Amino acid sequence: MRRHFYLSDDLDDLERLESDLEARGIARPQIHILSNNDAGLESHHLHQVESLLRKDVIHSGKIGFLVGLVAAAIPLVVAYIVGLSEGYLWIPVIFLSIILLGFCTWEGGLIGIQRPNHQYLKFERAINSGRHLLIVDVDPGQEKRLMKIIADHPNVEDMGLGESVPGWLVGAQKQWHKFVRWAP
Repeated sequence: MRRHFYLSDDLDDLERLESDLEARGIARPQIHILSNNDAGLESHHLHQVESLLRKDVIHSGKIGFLVGLVAAAIPLVVAYIVGLSEGYLWIPVIFLSIILLGFCTWEGGLIGIQRPNHQYLKFERAINSGRHLLIVDVDPGQEKRLMKIIADHPNVEDMGLGESVPGWLVGAQKQWHKFVRWAP
């Protein structure tokens, strides 16, 4: 999947654009809008970016996990070199490694919750000035369709591409929305 970014000043136009996208086969979980005007997004029934994804929790958690892997390997290597691998003395070292891995991952997430998402930093000034960021994740087969729809909305400014969420995650969100509509 590829992630496209667009900026707009008009929530009414974004509402029409979102319904055009949905009418032409781009599902709601593929469309997100990031704005400081949460009340406006709610009143226009626009699909906004989830609050957790506005922060850099996932990205920083991944970095924390990688740091944790290195930190967890250190006691394992030291214990092996020293010779603690014989007998029951190995068990506390394994637990220490697990604790270090978990702590570093958790700390990475805590650091990330204090920062805006790294993908949205370049749009921060525009969003703070009252503009709205449209984020569309599309498959390669949907690219031409997206370009045709965007061409019908001249007030939307193309801001380039970014790293997309995995396709399986969008598929899972689609299935979840189907379930929510089906469930009582």
